[in-house]
Amino acid sequence: MARKDLLKGLMTPTPQAPAPQTAPRVTKGAIGAVSQSIADLRNRSVIEVPSDMIDHAGLRDRLDEDAEGIAALAESLREYGQQVPVLLRHSPNTEGRYEIVYGRRRVAAMKLLGQPVKAMIRNLNDRDLVIAQGQENTARKDLSFIEKANFARHMRDGGFERKVICDALQIDKTLISRMLSIAEAIPPALLAAIGAAPGIGRDRWKTLADRLPGKDPASLVDAAQGETSDLRFEAVLAATNTRAQPVERPALLGAHGPLGEVSRKAKVTTLQFSREAAAGFDDWLIANLDEIHRDWLARREE
Repeated sequence: MARKDLLKGLMTPTPQAPAPQTAPRVTKGAIGAVSQSIADLRNRSVIEVPSDMIDHAGLRDRLDEDAEGIAALAESLREYGQQVPVLLRHSPNTEGRYEIVYGRRRVAAMKLLGQPVKAMIRNLNDRDLVIAQGQENTARKDLSFIEKANFARHMRDGGFERKVICDALQIDKTLISRMLSIAEAIPPALLAAIGAAPGIGRDRWKTLADRLPGKDPASLVDAAQGETSDLRFEAVLAATNTRAQPVERPALLGAHGPLGEVSRKAKVTTLQFSREAAAGFDDWLIANLDEIHRDWLARREE
């Protein structure tokens, strides 16, 4: 019996002990958390980027080129240093270069100084870039209504969905629709001639947009005269008033009859000569105008 049991034991496979279960790697979560923390710190860290390695990107938001303001900002940065970093992304087109998400004025000022730019770097695609740019624009209090409306139009023309535009500007769909309708009604050339018009709100821009159908855009661009963009807006709005009186153009008389006509505006007087009637007098007048003006000044002083 004992021998049988022995043979039975030899012939019967010995049950294998179950393979030990691998304990979960509790350090994996910790390492992942540390890695994420490092990535977050990298995203929040500020580095210095050579200013000549930074390019523009995204959509144009400002309508007025503020060369004097950039120069003044450069002097402030020269004296006090750059206290607020800009936001950049890695260029998707050129290795080693960067593109501006927001902080264009600071970058321009630092380029004037020839100094590196303090910046945070993000990995952003084109969609995330314009959303970040739009959110920065919304936070800025100096961006005018028409600049925001024009930014929304650029986003729409760039193929971004209405929801993305709303998210970028933090504005609901109804207001976005109103802004786009106004921006669409203003020809780009006229908008560039007027500028940002920071003192002009949505209602007055809508009044201008409602008056534009049937008007000659080129003549309105010519009408955009004034030292500030607000004054240029007012001049264009006045030019669209159908009840405005026509400009008086009295005849420019010579010794033997009319030579042309005179046009007088608030700040400009224009002499228009008929080449046939003037018969060369216009050319002589232009050549001798400085001497004629000196004689006039001398007589006035007497």
